[in-house]
Amino acid sequence: MNKHDRARTLREVADLVAQGLVPPAAQAELEGVASRYAVAITPELARLIDTSDPADPIARQFVPSAEELVAQAGERADPIGDHAYSPVAGIVHRYPDRVLFKLIHVCAVYCRFCFRREMVGPGKETALSDSAYQTALDYIRSHREIWEVILTGGDPLMLSPRRLSEVINDLAAIDHVRIIRIHTRVPVADPARISGEMVQALKVNGTTVWIALHANHARELTMRVRAACGRLVDAGIPMVSQSVLLRGVNDNIGALEALMRALVECRIKPYYLHHGDLAPGTAHLRTTLEAGQELMRALRGRVSGLCQPEYVLDIPGGNGKSPVGPTYLERAQNIAAGKDEGGNETRYRVADYCGEVHLYPPGR
Repeated sequence: MNKHDRARTLREVADLVAQGLVPPAAQAELEGVASRYAVAITPELARLIDTSDPADPIARQFVPSAEELVAQAGERADPIGDHAYSPVAGIVHRYPDRVLFKLIHVCAVYCRFCFRREMVGPGKETALSDSAYQTALDYIRSHREIWEVILTGGDPLMLSPRRLSEVINDLAAIDHVRIIRIHTRVPVADPARISGEMVQALKVNGTTVWIALHANHARELTMRVRAACGRLVDAGIPMVSQSVLLRGVNDNIGALEALMRALVECRIKPYYLHHGDLAPGTAHLRTTLEAGQELMRALRGRVSGLCQPEYVLDIPGGNGKSPVGPTYLERAQNIAAGKDEGGNETRYRVADYCGEVHLYPPGR
């Protein structure tokens, strides 16, 4: 059976073998991976995998690897520290003006680099109970500093349109919640799910809903995916993107440039390029920070400012995101004040997009 015959989500290693996505000799070893970390590849994504390419960037994101059972020093089950900032079930309150609201713990597709891989998938808690949901809403209501609620999980768009509409309306009824952001892979993994009913469920009066789409390679943005994103944007729902810098997927300037341009063509503003988190068994997919900085420097010189994401690192332990992109400015003199001892203005060295260094202010 060829890749165009795949008509259902692949959830078992035997399914991957049958579809030619992994060799039969690897089945036993990969069963061990699948018993620990969830596997799911939707028909939309399975169709994109080139089985003749052992380094296919789509397969590398979703097809399990024996390398996932190799733990490295420093890796941890909760790499970004959600638990340390969770005052009640379902809520992560790390930053003053916003919270994560984790409604559901299932996804349409399971990424092999997921930082919540120990918390999502079959066998894990699938959704908040009714009482936990109400407690989470009460927490948001009682903290008037919360301006933005970020729906995450799992993937919130795995909820039915009816349930999603209920959640969005519950949040919109809280007067200090002005922004609802939804983190999702669904438009890429299952674009047909972005139906008219789903789009309508995302619309609400009085509160602005944003969609943050997770995509890591330009090939993910097929015509069906572009149409699904178009339905959202045409309905007045603004979109941004989140991508993860992944070895063998997008860690070369050609792939990164193509991804960012494709997103902007879809009316999606690149937002974050995440450095890979220290999730267990993901070392083979992480790059170095230096490699990421060099890619960002190269991207700056090649594409429009519309195509520039912010390269960020989630500091392990719950200390939040920090920008870790390259720097372009340094003092030309080791002078602490704005002027030197003679009253002359301090000068700086600033690098342009070609790597040439200039003094600012320029000499007279």
